[in-house]
Amino acid sequence: MRRLVLGFCVILCCSVGWAQASPGELPPQSQSMPGMDSSGHGVADTSDEGGAGAHAMHSMEGHIDIGPHMKMTALRPPKPGDAKRAQEVVDAARKATEKYRDYHAALADGFQIFLPKIPQKIYHFTNYGYAIEAAFRFDPEHPTSLLYERRGDGYKLVGVMYTAPKRYTEDQLDQRIPLSVAQWHEHANFCAPPADRRSELFQPHPRFGLLGSITTQQACDVAGGRFHPVIFNWMVHVYPFEKDQAKIWSVERQNEHPNQ
Repeated sequence: MRRLVLGFCVILCCSVGWAQASPGELPPQSQSMPGMDSSGHGVADTSDEGGAGAHAMHSMEGHIDIGPHMKMTALRPPKPGDAKRAQEVVDAARKATEKYRDYHAALADGFQIFLPKIPQKIYHFTNYGYAIEAAFRFDPEHPTSLLYERRGDGYKLVGVMYTAPKRYTEDQLDQRIPLSVAQWHEHANFCAPPADRRSELFQPHPRFGLLGSITTQQACDVAGGRFHPVIFNWMVHVYPFEKDQAKIWSVERQNEHPNQ
């Protein structure tokens, strides 16, 4: 498994370089991390870091530990109209993605499976055009990624993922989806290892990466790494086919299926 993940590192490094190009320069088969801003806005420069994205997928296969490597928005007191705005997002997501219960339809419409050969709890089918769009405006009918569980030889649609630029304030996120309902998250304090120590990302009790013990610029500098205060964009998972509001916006479910 680790060798397979490391094998994808080179591909992912190239994809990050593509993600930093202007929209018109993006290759059609870009395989950037789903949570990256493919427009180049707010993307960490990880092109020489040996697979930060692949490592992130590997790291988050277990659970999200809301600690020094995770930043989440706090739930705000509800304001008039919040519930209505949130429900409009759910309704739009459900309507727009109903046809993608058949994953073949998603592929036909330009969604691409992120790292399809690596076993994952949740697979992200990402639309990189929508990822670019999300850097500038929010359209609930255009989720950055569709979330699927693997079922035999196929996939079952379970939710969607929206993204927003990492430079966004919580007030700006609140304008997209009310923070009295949804909790966005981003991944922080990433210390990328030196080139000759990249294998340490996948070892038990690592110092580097999103599971690493290094959480500060100073400690990262001492270890010879490269520090990124935030490595990917804001992300939020929504499960629009659930009936219960708590399940639609479940943070716990994101923790169980936290591939991004």
